[in-house]
Amino acid sequence: MRIVIAEDAAVLRDGLVQLLTDRGHDVPAAVADADGLLAAVAEHRPDVAVVDIRMPPTHTDEGLRAAIELRRTHPGTGVLVFSQYVETRYASRLLAENAAGVGYLLKERVVDVRDFVDALTRVAAGGTALDPEVVGQLLGAARRVAPMETLSPRERQVLGLMAEGRSNAAIAKSLKVTDRAVEKHIGSIFTKLDLPPSDDDHRRVMAVLQYLQA
Repeated sequence: MRIVIAEDAAVLRDGLVQLLTDRGHDVPAAVADADGLLAAVAEHRPDVAVVDIRMPPTHTDEGLRAAIELRRTHPGTGVLVFSQYVETRYASRLLAENAAGVGYLLKERVVDVRDFVDALTRVAAGGTALDPEVVGQLLGAARRVAPMETLSPRERQVLGLMAEGRSNAAIAKSLKVTDRAVEKHIGSIFTKLDLPPSDDDHRRVMAVLQYLQA
């Protein structure tokens, strides 16, 4: 993969560069602010960008706002937000506008480098990777739409695991049910959320969006 990193903490930024290059990935730019991120993506056209939220000059939400702008100007570039914080307002916008190729992980909850690299690979390929804590906080901040109230508790569990980027097999393993049972739950979710088969829309992503949107 070709990866651009935006992280204002120099030690962490250099550590991410080393970690990824040691595993054979190309990191043509590692920058410390949002403007540098947008310029680096325009120049290098990476597969994915790793973006912190709080960067100069105000150290509030510059990174997340830059990620939203990045998705608008370079929709083919995946974005993995990697932060200590959950910023629900802009995170909801980032996911609502186009969740394919978007991830959001919390730094302190990544305990295995392989999990981080796997998430980055998934986002670069157009998938999603969401920390369960992020999903939970977004759900707490969101006003659930009416169709969501029709889901059973088990269907909500399945949809929550889908929001984390889990495959059907991983969901079955987590819930200790069969793959066929998971397929039936997902089919029911799609029906209740009025998501018929379509060549244009990824139904798993659309279901997750309904779960998160206000």
